[in-house]
Amino acid sequence: MQQFPIFLNLNNFPCAVVGGGDVAFRKVSALLKAQATVEIIAPELCPELAELLEEDALSWNQAHYSPELIQNKRLVVAATDNSQVNSEIFTYCEANRILINTVDQPEFCRYTTPSIIDRSPILIAISSGGNAPVLARRLRAKIETLVPQSTKVLAEFSGQIREQVKAKFTSFKARRHFWERFFNSSFASNIDKYPNDKRQAALQQLMNEESQQTSNGEVWLVGAGPGDPELLTLKAMQKMQQADVIFYDRLVSKDILDLARKDAEFICVGKQKGYHSIPQENINDLLVEYAEKGYKVCRLKGGDPFIFGRGGEEIEPLVAKQIHFQVVPAVTAASGCSAYAGIPLTHRDYAQSVTFVTGHCRNSGEHPNWQTIAQPNQTIVIYMGLSQSGEISQRLISHGIRPDMPVALVEKGSTPEQRVVTTTLSTLSDTIEHEKVKSPALIIVGEVVALHNKLNWYQSANLSNLSFAELNSDGQIKYRS
Repeated sequence: MQQFPIFLNLNNFPCAVVGGGDVAFRKVSALLKAQATVEIIAPELCPELAELLEEDALSWNQAHYSPELIQNKRLVVAATDNSQVNSEIFTYCEANRILINTVDQPEFCRYTTPSIIDRSPILIAISSGGNAPVLARRLRAKIETLVPQSTKVLAEFSGQIREQVKAKFTSFKARRHFWERFFNSSFASNIDKYPNDKRQAALQQLMNEESQQTSNGEVWLVGAGPGDPELLTLKAMQKMQQADVIFYDRLVSKDILDLARKDAEFICVGKQKGYHSIPQENINDLLVEYAEKGYKVCRLKGGDPFIFGRGGEEIEPLVAKQIHFQVVPAVTAASGCSAYAGIPLTHRDYAQSVTFVTGHCRNSGEHPNWQTIAQPNQTIVIYMGLSQSGEISQRLISHGIRPDMPVALVEKGSTPEQRVVTTTLSTLSDTIEHEKVKSPALIIVGEVVALHNKLNWYQSANLSNLSFAELNSDGQIKYRS
């Protein structure tokens, strides 16, 4: 973050705008709207600025710029078309610790003015740091359509009832839960349709309903998807924003965690083969413990919680304790990674079915039914299969899959670090070792893998991440990039 976003209280704040043209008019108008005391420094004014002089908080010093004219100011806008003058203003302000903004010259700015969505007391500011003001305005236009005008009424009413809510709900957690329920209510969505004398009755009903629920915690099993934050569902985002505590897996990226509520408690319960991790039973106990304390618990899991995510194991104790829970499904790794690798899991010419298999069974002696899995005209997607790749390829070949069947390894799928390695079933383990493929990685077996080169649409940030392995005429592995 190159700039720190901050909102200034400019009420009676002595400000100066140097310049008298159209740009200066826009800057003066914005400062006056924020209740600032503004002096214009310019030898002449455009007609629009001349009309503004009737404002009590606005004055005009009919002069060319000189340093003594701004020595008692605390904020200055340089809006002249003279780069040399703008540079002099900036130098003086910097030396005297005066906030300075120079229009269209970010190198002469101590602060920049954002594009603003005004639903006062709600303000939304969008800044490009002076790099792309047109882009900032385009983003503002998009967000404008998402923020109804009634937001102003809702914010004002919320300010009026803060003390009333504080008296009713004495703990911070109880108040936060009420406010979430309040802002999600139909009353809040339609507050501008309620007459003033009806709003208090609707509020009282919501407060009474919340009083009966504040002691009850609940758990949300939320799928975080395969890696790309933009593949999160809307409901996943909502639950991440509402949670008091978030238990997250190792596979959940920082980019996704950054979208969660900032003041939630974050607890990593991730598992990784070969490293110490929290036993599943302990995770189950933690979910119960926090829910029984009245917390809103988000159990954030990579991929989909019900596809090799142990979601069923985690909600069984909740059912036993009669703790309310919800499951938020997600784009599973098989779907997300294959799509980003340009490998359709089904295709009328190659595969009429798809099978998901785990390479990591609960007990070492357990094995999938390889005879059922090794069927023609289907795609096999193997989760958590890197360490067992040798046995997996051997079992599939022994049950009828041909040794040269195409295989894809999708590492860190759907992220900028995605890497796709193609090989064959018989050379799978050697390829993993040679290419140093690391978890998280998905193994895709089937004729559809041959479509990767043709359909690969997703370009990684590092194109050299793409590599391929194949057999040469002697049956040895040959690698090419």
